[in-house]
Amino acid sequence: MFGILRPCRHRLPGDLAKTWLAHLCGLCLALRDDHGQLARTVTNYDGLVISALVEAQTATARRRMAGPCALRAMKPASVAEGSGARLAAAVSLVLASAKINDHVEDRDGVFGRRPVAGAARRVATRWARQGDKTGADIGFSTAVLLDAVGRQGEVESALGLGSSVLTATEPTEAATSKAFAHTALLAERPENLEPLSEAGRLFGRVAHLIDAVEDLEADKASGAWNPLTATGTSIEEARRLCDDAVMGVRLALSEATFSDSKLVHALLVHELGAAVGRTFRAHYPQGPQGPYGPPGPNGPYGPPQQPYGAPGPHQGHGHQPYGQQGWQRPGPPLPPMSAGPPPPGATGPEGPPPPPKKGRKGRDIYEPSRCLCWKWPKLKPVPQSRGMILGCAACLYECGTCQQCCRDPFPGPWSGKPHDACGDCDCGSCDNCCCDCCDCSC
Repeated sequence: MFGILRPCRHRLPGDLAKTWLAHLCGLCLALRDDHGQLARTVTNYDGLVISALVEAQTATARRRMAGPCALRAMKPASVAEGSGARLAAAVSLVLASAKINDHVEDRDGVFGRRPVAGAARRVATRWARQGDKTGADIGFSTAVLLDAVGRQGEVESALGLGSSVLTATEPTEAATSKAFAHTALLAERPENLEPLSEAGRLFGRVAHLIDAVEDLEADKASGAWNPLTATGTSIEEARRLCDDAVMGVRLALSEATFSDSKLVHALLVHELGAAVGRTFRAHYPQGPQGPYGPPGPNGPYGPPQQPYGAPGPHQGHGHQPYGQQGWQRPGPPLPPMSAGPPPPGATGPEGPPPPPKKGRKGRDIYEPSRCLCWKWPKLKPVPQSRGMILGCAACLYECGTCQQCCRDPFPGPWSGKPHDACGDCDCGSCDNCCCDCCDCSC
């Protein structure tokens, strides 16, 4: 899985998390059904946005039941199907094909070995052909994506110090713009063509700039080409461009017509802004101050902000994201979820807590986590890396027993080091972020 939109389960309240998973699984199964098991490896978090956009513009959601899967704790689920999932699959295949070819040409890592490069080229060629076939079935020409990818090298070679970094992002913007706009045609909403094309263009800009920021230090060390160093663009300017693009996506979506925009709004407004803040905080904690939070103890970006907070200094009135003060649950404050059950004899505002429920053999049942992670043996941290094969096995085991979503902290499947389940989600304390997502105008 890869992508810049990685929503924490606490920031998708109500049924939004279930709907998000339905689109993710729908994309994965669309790839499997049309192109085989290997194609499922190109499933990505950003691609499902296309499926969500198609559904958001239609009156009814198309679903089908899928069988048990290790990544769903061996449970069946209702998943998205139809033209939206197939369009997301076609785009994911073509872009993955282009990315593999790029790695082969740059001889990155194992791709520098001739046998691996040859096999990778064959896989990339097959994925490009399969993506083109699926796209043609739903009226989408993947030639626009291949053209954008083909122009990228030519555009990059023409850039120099003083050039605009937006020249480097233009091919990516064109590709995502076409994909977003085609969702309006599939949903028979021609009035949405222009606003969704603009939203897709700006989304591609953010994705390209975030990738450049994440790779900047590694590219400097290896001498690889990076759009920021090639054009002399500062981190401050990159942050400003990202923030402007996030605002542009928000304004473009406000001009489109949706039947149900909650998930799309959460992903392309709240999560896109959170991705920008997360990237710059992680790689440049002392960098420029963005508009999504005041300075605080976590650096100039401030502490993690709630996605549905009160309006900030540069925002209008009403229910706005990324405000200076997070959403507050009415009534007395709740303890953080990670704190665990209260100790025996502890008292709260309404008296002592009720005794824990007892399961078989008199064991306590922790009510919020009636899932497999409390019934199966837990993996323990290891002093050294597990390696590729054992790491993949550990990843499947942890996903299948819910340890990566319900255990906090959980050991990394490959590194063996402890990971905080909410350590990188910017949601703050869990009691303050389980709010109801409204169809707000922010």
